[in-house]
Amino acid sequence: MIVELGHFALILGFAVAIFQMIVPLIGAARNDAAWMATADPAASAQFILTAFSFAALTYAFVTSDFSLSLVVANSHTDKPLLYKITGVWGNHEGSLLLWVLILTLFGACASWFGKGLPPTLRARVLAVQSSVAVAFFAFILFTSNPFLRLASPPFNGQDLNPLLQDPGLAFHPPFLYLGYVGLSMAFSFAVAALIEGRVDAAWGRWVRPWTLAAWVFLTIGIGLGSWWAYYELGWGGFWFWDPVENASFMPWLISAALLHSAIVVEKRESLKSWTILLAILAFGFSLIGTFIVRSGVLTSVHAFANDPERGVFILMILAVFMGSALILFAFRAGAMEAKGVFSTVSRESGLVLNNLLLAVSCFVVFIGTIWPMIADLFFDRTLSVGPPFFDAAFTPFVFALSVALPIAAMMPWKRATLTKPLRALMPAAILAIAIGLLTWAMYTGRTAIAPLGVALSVWLVAGAVTDLWTRTGRGEISSRFGRLTRLPRADWGKSIAHAGVGITMFGVVTLTGYQIEDIRVAREGETYIVGAYQIELLGVDENVQGPNYLATQARVRVSDPETGEEISVLTPERRIYPVAGMPTTEAGINNGVTRDVYVTLGDPQQGGGWALRVWIKPFANWIWGGTIIMALGGFLSLSDRRYRVAAGAAKAPNAGVPAE
Repeated sequence: MIVELGHFALILGFAVAIFQMIVPLIGAARNDAAWMATADPAASAQFILTAFSFAALTYAFVTSDFSLSLVVANSHTDKPLLYKITGVWGNHEGSLLLWVLILTLFGACASWFGKGLPPTLRARVLAVQSSVAVAFFAFILFTSNPFLRLASPPFNGQDLNPLLQDPGLAFHPPFLYLGYVGLSMAFSFAVAALIEGRVDAAWGRWVRPWTLAAWVFLTIGIGLGSWWAYYELGWGGFWFWDPVENASFMPWLISAALLHSAIVVEKRESLKSWTILLAILAFGFSLIGTFIVRSGVLTSVHAFANDPERGVFILMILAVFMGSALILFAFRAGAMEAKGVFSTVSRESGLVLNNLLLAVSCFVVFIGTIWPMIADLFFDRTLSVGPPFFDAAFTPFVFALSVALPIAAMMPWKRATLTKPLRALMPAAILAIAIGLLTWAMYTGRTAIAPLGVALSVWLVAGAVTDLWTRTGRGEISSRFGRLTRLPRADWGKSIAHAGVGITMFGVVTLTGYQIEDIRVAREGETYIVGAYQIELLGVDENVQGPNYLATQARVRVSDPETGEEISVLTPERRIYPVAGMPTTEAGINNGVTRDVYVTLGDPQQGGGWALRVWIKPFANWIWGGTIIMALGGFLSLSDRRYRVAAGAAKAPNAGVPAE
C-alpha cells in the first residue's frame, strides 16, 4: 500500500510542477499578486509529495519488498541495513528520484526563505525551477519508473554492486546531488532575470548564497568520491580523470567562477552578461554530467546506467533548457550594460582573471572528457584521453590561478596599484620560495613541478592569512587580534576556503611527486624495506567470512627498521560477493599526518608467495583535509547573517550585504 501511495505521490508531484511552471509565470507577466502567490504553496507541495515518494521507495528497500523490480536488482536480504538504505540511490531510477527530491527541496527553500525577494522575481524563479522539475518528473515516470512491479516476485534479490557497499559511497551521491542540483537555483535566478530584463547589485547578492551552497556541497561530494576511490578501489590513487569524476569537477570549476563573478555584479554592477552566462553554464555542466553518468556513451566505474535511449532523453532536456536560456541570453545580453568602470589593475580585473582561468580550465577538462566520443562518432577512431593529457593541460592554469589569487584578493576595487598588495604579501612570498627551494634541495633529481607546487600551496595559505591580518588595520598587535576576532564570518570563510585550496594542492603535489611504490612477490615471514618502513607478510587467511562476502585476507606488519618497533598490522583483502559474483580489492592503510602506508594484496604465485604492492604516500590525507577546510570556509560564509539576508530572507533595516 505504501509503495502504491509513493507512486501516486510522484504522479501528483508531476501535476503540481506543471501547474507551478505555468500559473505563477503568467501571474508575473500580468503582475497579478494572487496568481504569483500560488508559487509558494505549490513549491512546498512538490517537495512534500516527492519526499513521501522517496520515503516509500526507501521503505521498500528496508523491508526487502522484492515485488519491486528495482529492489530485486539492487538489494538482498543479507545486505547490512546501511547498504539497503543506500541501495535506494545506488542505481539509475532511485538516484533520479533523489535528484528530483533535492530539486524540489531547493525550490521549497527559495519559497520559504525568499520572502524578501520582489514578488515577480520570486514567482519567475520558482516557475523556472519547476520547469526543470517537470522535465525530470517526466524522465522518471516515462523512462525510469522506480515503482515497477514484478508479476512473480523472487525470494531474494541480486544485491547491490559491491563497489557501492561502502560508507564513502553511502554519503557521496547525496552531497554530490546537493551540489549538482543546487546549481539549478543559479540557473533559475539567471533565466528569471533575463525574463525581467534586469540584472543589478541586488540580483548579485541573491544569487551568491545559493551558488555558494551548491559549491560547498559539490566540494564535499567530490572529496568523498576521491576518498572512496583512494581506499576502496585498491589502485593507490585518488583521482584518475575518469569521465564521471570530470563530470562533477566541471560544474565545480564553473560555479567557483560564478561565485567570484557575482561579487563584481554585487559590488560594482559590472560583468552582468558574463555572470548570467556562467549561471547558465554551471547548471548546463551539471546536466552534461548527468548525461555522461546515465547514457553509456562513456564507460566508468561510477556510471549508473548504460542505456542510450535514456541518454537521448537527457540530451533533449539539456538541449531544451540550455538552448532556450542561451537564446534568451542572446536577446537580452545587450540590455545588461555595465555601470561600474574599473582600471586594468583592480580587484575587478583580478576577479576577471580568476574567471578566465577557471573557465578555460573547465573547457580543457570538457574537451578531454568528450574527445573519445567525438573521435568515435566522427572519425571512427577508438582512443582514450587519460591522466597525462589532463596533467599537462590542466596544471598550468592551476599554477597561474594560485599565483594570482592572493594578490587579487587584497587589491581594492575600481583602481589599484600592485605595490601595496605585493608589499603586504612579501613575507608570504619569501616563506613560499624558501620552502619550495628546501623541498627541491631535499629531493634533487626528481621532478621540479612538485617543489613549485609546494611553494604555490604555501603561497596560497600564507596569502590567506595575510589577507585576514591586513583587514585588522594598524595599531598594537593585541588590538589587531581583537579586531581579527570581530571580522565578519564571510571574511573568515573566504580566507579559510582559499587556505583549503592551498592545503589540498600541497597534498596532491607531494603525493604525486614523492610517493614510493614497491611491487614484489612476498613470502610469509619475509621482511624487506620500503622507504623508511620495514614490511613483513605474516600470513594469508583464505575463505574469511564477511557479512555478505568471502575474503582472502593478508596480515602485513609495518615496523620501524631501526628499532623493530611495530607500527601497525594491516589486513588488505581480496573479496568475492557470491550473490553478485564480483571481486573487489580492499587496501590495508595505516593513516598518518605526514604519510600513509598503503598495501594491497594480489594473486598467489606459482612458485609460492603472494603479489604484494606497497606505497608510501606522503601527506595523502592533506588532500581531503584541505577539502574539508574549503567546505568549512563556505559554511562559515553561509552562516554570516548578511548572506542569509542576501539569499532573499526578509531584510531588517540597515542590514548589510556580504563582504568579500
